[in-house]
Amino acid sequence: MNPPEEFRTARLVLRRPRLDDAEAIFASYAQDPEVTRYLTWPAHTELAQTQRFVASRLAAWESGEAYEWVITVPPLDEALGMIALRVQGHKADLGYVLARPYWGQGLVTEAAQAVTDWAFAQPDIYRVWAVCDVNNPASARVMAKIGMSYEGTLRRWTQRPGHEVPSDCLCYARTK
Repeated sequence: MNPPEEFRTARLVLRRPRLDDAEAIFASYAQDPEVTRYLTWPAHTELAQTQRFVASRLAAWESGEAYEWVITVPPLDEALGMIALRVQGHKADLGYVLARPYWGQGLVTEAAQAVTDWAFAQPDIYRVWAVCDVNNPASARVMAKIGMSYEGTLRRWTQRPGHEVPSDCLCYARTK
């Protein structure tokens, strides 16, 4: 797999993260508990956590484990969120996060559409799927808007930081 370093959409530039993105990621969303409440990682309490996170994402790209792009709005080249594609054989799962001031503007939908379209252009990818917490309808709407269909509820699917029991998740997918 040879993912592009950058995607350009009508309003966005999605680009491969850099170590120097850590400060903007920390400031814009990684330390915001409202943004991270449905993610698999807790809100960061110090910049060093975000620096380690970005380094791990760069290592995942190099190993082919996951490909992630920083979401930016030109002309600024500042990280407002990220979108990930994790490829496993013939399928890939999608994940995303966006700073709260940018919620409700369709930016994640636009980013997810670009990444999903690219994934389906790959000859060996037949399924792109994603999950979201049952209490996160905004994320479910993103998945539906990019052509994914609801497949079911995965009971006790994801263990969220600070929760005693795993959360139920909605599963959406698109196939070719």
